[in-house]
Formats: sequence, C-alpha cells, structure tokens
Amino acid sequence: MRGLTGAGPTRARTTARAVTTATAVLGTAVLFAAGCGTGGTGARDEGPARADSVASRAAPSATPSRRPERVDAVRLIKGDPEVSTEVKRELKPCVADEYPVDVSYGNLTGGSVDDLVVNVLTCGDAVGIGSYVYRDQGGSYVNVFTAEEPPVYAEIDRGDLVVTKQVYDRGDPVSSPSGENVITYRWASGRFSEEYRTHNDYGQVAGPEPVPAPDD
Repeated sequence: MRGLTGAGPTRARTTARAVTTATAVLGTAVLFAAGCGTGGTGARDEGPARADSVASRAAPSATPSRRPERVDAVRLIKGDPEVSTEVKRELKPCVADEYPVDVSYGNLTGGSVDDLVVNVLTCGDAVGIGSYVYRDQGGSYVNVFTAEEPPVYAEIDRGDLVVTKQVYDRGDPVSSPSGENVITYRWASGRFSEEYRTHNDYGQVAGPEPVPAPDD
C-alpha cells in the first residue's frame, strides 16, 4: 500500500510504470511502516538526479534468509554517506512525523537476513527521488545499491532488483511521462549487475488531435 510518508509513483498507462501522482498509486509488495510512519513503506514512485550503484564485497550465503526486525528506514537513509545531500534534504515529514519512504523486504543478495529496498519520495507529487538496497553484514545494514535520478523506483521481483525510470519529453506534465525504462539487476560476485532493460513508450490517452475538415 502507499505510505503517507509521502506519495508513491504512479503508473498512469502501464502496470510497469512507477507512480508519479498522489492519486494514482501502483501497489507493490511492500510494507509501509505504520501506514507511512517513520521508516515505513508505501507506494511506488520515481527518484532524483544521478544513478549509480555501490556494490558490497560480501559473498551471498546459501542459508535461507529471515525477516529482520522492523528497520527505521528514515534513520538509515539519513545516516548513510552514500545518500546524496539533496535526497537527505528532501527527506522530511509530509504530515506530522510521516515520511515519504517505502520499504520492501526480500532476498536479493542471498544473505541470511532479508535485504531492504528503500524508496524515497517527494511529498507533493509523489515522485521517487532515490532508491537504495541495503544488505545485512554482521548485524548492520550496508548500502549495496544506489539510484538517484528522478523519477526512479526500485522493487523486488522474483529475487531480482527491478528499477523503473520514467522518461519525459519536453512539455510532459509530471503526471504524464512519455515512457519508461525498466532495468533488471541481479546480484553476482558481490555486486548488482545489469541483466537487461526494456523501454516502454506510452500512447496518448486522449488520442490524436482531430484534423479540421478542409473548406469546400
């Protein structure tokens, strides 16, 4: 469900599209802490201005992963040196102590404890400004993936990390991107590597502009 800790990205035209408005929210299999409380989870969105990945050197474990204790995602993001100053500055309560943060738990890296996927959103238009993956190492979470190029949204899909980045042409409103890039990453040799990507163009919802009839 979508957390009030912000809004979530909206996929207006396809199920793969990340949520970009507060009214159209694409549900993901995420936990939103206390209905979008601090460190909660929520809907999907887009993200900020830079995309890069930080790989951990730890090797995956064959032991089945277990669900960790509930994590304070806001505190995790604010204390992470891999998170940009811009994202940290934007990460503030939308209402009272409700932050625009979505958190998903799942096994992405083969560790003994589930990994965390954290998406940071904007309050006003629910645009994802940062997506991060954290891996448990010796009882502490370490950043192993960072994507900060809005709009961006990351999720877990059958053990793979799937990152959706919406594409805007000049003049496109925030609610109506022209398309999206969907990139699938897989954990191998201590890091996430891109497996493949697809691009989807969105059609015009309203259809083509009518052509005036010629004069007689």
